[in-house]
Amino acid sequence: MVAIDFSNAQLQLKNENGKVYVLDSIRKKWLVLTPEEHIRQCLLQYLINEMHYPIAKIAVEKKILVNGRTKRFDIVVYNQQLTPWILIECKEPSVPINDSVLFQLLTYQRTIRSDFWVITNGHETFCADARDPHNIQWMHQLPPY
Repeated sequence: MVAIDFSNAQLQLKNENGKVYVLDSIRKKWLVLTPEEHIRQCLLQYLINEMHYPIAKIAVEKKILVNGRTKRFDIVVYNQQLTPWILIECKEPSVPINDSVLFQLLTYQRTIRSDFWVITNGHETFCADARDPHNIQWMHQLPPY
């Protein structure tokens, strides 16, 4: 498991019509602050501010085609060659990280083919080195960019 401290996340929030919104710095738009969106935004802040992953190499909630169906991944970080480097699946805190969450990520992985995987619900975060598909290694930290 990877220890990530989300307490330093500086989210830009606003209240409008009785709802709380968060500014997504990647997509440059205001989104309703759901529990899953809160985790996604905290992780993005961690990746950018603590891990120094370049903003220009991060994609959030983009459509992909999986087995003929349109899906959306949560986060993909691209390497310098603009190929998928890390595939990230975010869940709200009440969703346990289990086989079904891993299966969802692996479904996206068939299309994206990233080197690393991350799954988080804010309480638990797991990262795997998937560069050798015959020898997946679970890691204790996120890879440096």
